[in-house]
Amino acid sequence: MASAGVQLLAFALALSGVSGVLAATLLPNWKVNMDAGSNIITAIERLEGLWMDCAWYSTGMFSCTLKYSVLALPSHEQAARAAMILACILSAVGICTSTVGMECTRLGGDPETKRHACFAGGVCFLSAGTSGLIPTVWYTKEIIANFLDSAVPQSNKHEPGGAVYLGIISAVLLVISGMIFCTSCLKKNSGALLHPCKLPPVSTAQPEDSSAYTLKDYV
Repeated sequence: MASAGVQLLAFALALSGVSGVLAATLLPNWKVNMDAGSNIITAIERLEGLWMDCAWYSTGMFSCTLKYSVLALPSHEQAARAAMILACILSAVGICTSTVGMECTRLGGDPETKRHACFAGGVCFLSAGTSGLIPTVWYTKEIIANFLDSAVPQSNKHEPGGAVYLGIISAVLLVISGMIFCTSCLKKNSGALLHPCKLPPVSTAQPEDSSAYTLKDYV
């Protein structure tokens, strides 16, 4: 029962991680640049994401431009696109697999099959968290290096946006969830090895037979 509760907690963390990774992939605020002009009317906030660039004017107007050309993007943005898509796919597979392998569900058949499904779901979550953590950290490193470069004009310097932080937190949640799923399944397997099924004791008593000879017959 305790293991089922731990798996439910891990599943809740995984759902939060999947939602966060998907939102971070689609949001346009991976890096933010606040450009204040000579007056408040011309002040704008530029947002750049993996799929679109947006501008938010102080008057309230909001406009976005899609990034159609993949080859025109920097290498870290191309890698971030591929890695975040892979993280979304792996986390979706992990949700389906872990649902089959959880103790509180009636899917998956026998306990051994459910243990394998539970472990496979944990591996998917670990892979998805790693795939989401690497591009977000790399993207943040590129933003900070560009910001600290004195050769870059002030108008071209950016700061990490909310989508980057959301992606990092969501990836960490997926890694934690995967570790919980894997360890819970390993504990079950080790317990089965330490406490093997005991066979019923074999009775050595011989059945009484009325036709069998007894010693008193020879006396």
